Amino acid sequence: MKDSRATILIYSPDQPGLVAAVTDFICVNGGNIIQLEQHVDKQEDIFFMRVEWDITKFLIPKDKIGEYFQTMYANKFEMTFRLYFNDYTPKMAVFVSKMSHCLFDILARYTAGEWNVEIPLIISNHEDLRWVAERFGIEYHVIKITKENKDEMEAKQKALLKEKGVDFIVLARYMQILTDEFIKEYPNKIINIHHSFLPAFVGAKPYHAAYERGVKIIGATSHYVTTELDAGPIIEQDITRISHRDSISDLVRKGQDLEKIVLSHGIEYHINRRVLVYKNKTILFS
Repeated sequence: MKDSRATILIYSPDQPGLVAAVTDFICVNGGNIIQLEQHVDKQEDIFFMRVEWDITKFLIPKDKIGEYFQTMYANKFEMTFRLYFNDYTPKMAVFVSKMSHCLFDILARYTAGEWNVEIPLIISNHEDLRWVAERFGIEYHVIKITKENKDEMEAKQKALLKEKGVDFIVLARYMQILTDEFIKEYPNKIINIHHSFLPAFVGAKPYHAAYERGVKIIGATSHYVTTELDAGPIIEQDITRISHRDSISDLVRKGQDLEKIVLSHGIEYHINRRVLVYKNKTILFS
């Protein structure tokens, strides 16, 4: 039988007694701590913490844990916290355009059962990848966006997401810029992938530009989307070395491999509740 667990992510001004307060809350109420990790940012003087504990015999009803913690501890220590339970499976929507490499990687991991997540739908601005969605038995919705109909089409997207109960969104090489209004409805809940050439190599063909410059390292970055383009909190990054022997097609292939891995790692951190966002940076718990 699967055990029943809770996970809490916390940040607050650093001060004595924080760890003792959180662990006391768990222990005196019959919980058993499974994982605990903490960090203090000395520059900001901010304390960060992630605790996962078994609530099988917890004295406080599950639906009251957050309220109780807020009243008895968070208010006293000026804590901001998020609480999650392992019996809830988050729902993830995938947005795509025409490139399939990230989508295939996501769906392969999904069908292999690597992630505790549901994918109720895929949204695209093109028909090209419908056959992929059909192969995996997932709804595929084409919503074509132009400058003239952007607000109307985003309203359709948001209606679909609400209907399916979507918790977060992954932009798997979705070649559209989301409006500020859309992004604000999903704060730190939209994960994007891009090549790490930005802002040096912007535009439709970054690998071509990198080739022309003779770069020695290429990379990829997964991050949360904010209203400032490609400037949101970074979740994961990776690089690989290249040389003058590599052709443009080599760069594209190596770059796409990185994009798949970095995006999947970012998704996994998010699903497993190991990312804590503070201002415009992330704390990643192991």
